[in-house]
Amino acid sequence: MAARPVVSVFNADTGSKTGSVALPDVFTVPIRQDIVQRVHKNMAKNKRQPYAVAKKAGKQHSAESWGTGRAVARIPRVSGGGTHRAGQAAFGNMCRKGRMFAPTKVWRKWHRESNLNERRVAVTSAIAASAVPALVMARGHRVDSIAELPLILGGGVDALEKTRDAAKVLQKMGAMDDVDRVVDSKKIRSGKGKWRNRRYTMRRGPLIVHTGSKNVEQSFRNITGVELANVDRLNLLNLAPGGHLGRFIVWTQAAFEKLDSIFGSYSAKSAVKKNFSLPRTVMTNPDVARIINSDEVQTRLRAARDGKTLVPRKQNPLRNNGALLRLNPYAKTTRRDGAQEAEGKRNEKRPRTRSSSKRAFKKAFFAELTNAVPSQESDLGHSFLTSFNDVLASQQ
Repeated sequence: MAARPVVSVFNADTGSKTGSVALPDVFTVPIRQDIVQRVHKNMAKNKRQPYAVAKKAGKQHSAESWGTGRAVARIPRVSGGGTHRAGQAAFGNMCRKGRMFAPTKVWRKWHRESNLNERRVAVTSAIAASAVPALVMARGHRVDSIAELPLILGGGVDALEKTRDAAKVLQKMGAMDDVDRVVDSKKIRSGKGKWRNRRYTMRRGPLIVHTGSKNVEQSFRNITGVELANVDRLNLLNLAPGGHLGRFIVWTQAAFEKLDSIFGSYSAKSAVKKNFSLPRTVMTNPDVARIINSDEVQTRLRAARDGKTLVPRKQNPLRNNGALLRLNPYAKTTRRDGAQEAEGKRNEKRPRTRSSSKRAFKKAFFAELTNAVPSQESDLGHSFLTSFNDVLASQQ
């Protein structure tokens, strides 16, 4: 958006700067490309002419199905004989000279509605975008020779009566390069549109916005690529052709000074457009890095500790003992008492049971048995049974 307090006014005769005017608030509104494209799409649909195929197209044959039993499909077939057409399939959308599937009707929903204030916001965004040289150049306009955007012509432009005088004004202001671009872009349209009263295609050139002066309309209207618009009836289709922001607009001084009364300002509402307020930007200063590094913000921040981040990483108290103690200082005492109780339970002397004594005997017995080296196999078995029986008797 433009952020200058004043804009220069140029003399239409000499091309020199003659004064300056205050920049209307409409040039400082946020540029909403999404709203512009949506509104432009709906508005462009309202100029369509209904079309449809003929009601009886593809169904004017004397045809009837042959039925089953003739090894052919049951599609209706043209009657008669003696020509190639006889016996051919008819009526179906897959057939030659057949009707189309779901024939188009003229009662289709052709028009689209858009909210009133939504259209107004789209227009204000298009006006604000016309003052940004980057957007104007990105749209394809040649504004390298333009002294300043938005371009404002002084009161002398209303006195023009001839087209040659209007062309000289554009030449002095450096806008003739964009007109030449439009002339060079004229070519024959591809497709069937060339048969239908729209044989040529051409780019869009400068848009002259005035207050209804007859001299301005008559002098500029015959220049190729130049379009005219009344400031009281600004149309989004002209301000953003194709839904693309950045139209090259040439304002007359009277039309430029009338913008505040039409769209209003941040201090006063519009007297023309009821229940409408200019949209405001969410952030007055979008330079976030400058805000963070400012003295006002930095003095409120804590100093960095050992190169660490200003905000410590959050610890899980279930896994981090320090975080647990910060939340519950009594957890240390509870944990110590629990550890002592568990240690006491482990140190208690358990009573010796019969099953445990048997288990100890078997372990000692088999250890002794594996270390013995008997002379004969029968002596090993005999000594094992004798010893085992003696032990069992002693346990009774």
